[in-house]
Amino acid sequence: MAGHFGHPGATRKGPKKGSRVGSGGQRRARLEGKGPTPKAEDRTYHPAYKRKKAAEALAAKKAGPKLRSFLQLPEGHELIAGRNPVSEAVSSGLPYTRVFLVGALANDERVAAIIRAATETGVPLVEVSRAELDKMTDGAVHQGVAIEVPPYEYVELSELIEAGLYGTRKGLIVALDSITDPHNLGAVVRSASAFHVDGVLLPERRSAGVNATVWKVSAGAMARVPVAREKNLVRALTELKECGYFIVGLAGEGTTTIDTLDLADLPLVIVTGSEGKGLSRLVRETCDVLAAIPIASEMESLNAAVATGIALYQVDRFRTAAEQ
Repeated sequence: MAGHFGHPGATRKGPKKGSRVGSGGQRRARLEGKGPTPKAEDRTYHPAYKRKKAAEALAAKKAGPKLRSFLQLPEGHELIAGRNPVSEAVSSGLPYTRVFLVGALANDERVAAIIRAATETGVPLVEVSRAELDKMTDGAVHQGVAIEVPPYEYVELSELIEAGLYGTRKGLIVALDSITDPHNLGAVVRSASAFHVDGVLLPERRSAGVNATVWKVSAGAMARVPVAREKNLVRALTELKECGYFIVGLAGEGTTTIDTLDLADLPLVIVTGSEGKGLSRLVRETCDVLAAIPIASEMESLNAAVATGIALYQVDRFRTAAEQ
């Protein structure tokens, strides 16, 4: 019986059936997988993806239209918005660089006056949509008009001293210690304008600076009352003392009251602290005298701007009486 050994048909020739060159590498790639599974919100077929897109669309709608590039404000520039605030600022001589207007407002008397003033001084008029002005003013009440105001230019302390020493009246300066609310600063400047103050002195740190809110609250007084800003308030007060100024700090525990402090013949600095903490220790020690404003015992203290206004009124009364 013949065996199969040596039979030509028992020898396999060529590659195995169905095999291909390099197939092992392809199988290894298949075993490695496709990487980490994407988040549900990143898979286009997943409901979480649709919810994410809907939330993004709603946020974009709330944010309003994207501002055109030329409507962006340079760093440090601000907007004063509203027909009355803009009209008062323009009439007071406040420097401004552009006027933004919503169309069809020229019939309003105040807006027409703003347009005339801008045209006479060569300030550009820029027409915007109401939605754009809403976005530019962060949703504030703008009544369809706003002006762009460059950063405020503070004066030097020496300018306030010179105005006080060589003016028709004895010098009068208001110094604010840690007044951080711009509304209070604006109200103080308004009182300062009403009672013949030469200027307002602010520290650079822990103090409100002059901005659009201050201009608005001051009702145009910012254009008439210069503001100086010094790094060290105590050092500035010491310099004023060396120039002949008498420093009066407003404090509830003062040894005298403002209505009995007759200093009409001296250059004065009235120093007001914050409503909560009052004058800081070093400022308090620098003052020549601490004066209180008599109030009802039920009240602990007065608003800083109100207290400053009362003190300035009293000083002005003394000086007016001395001149008669």
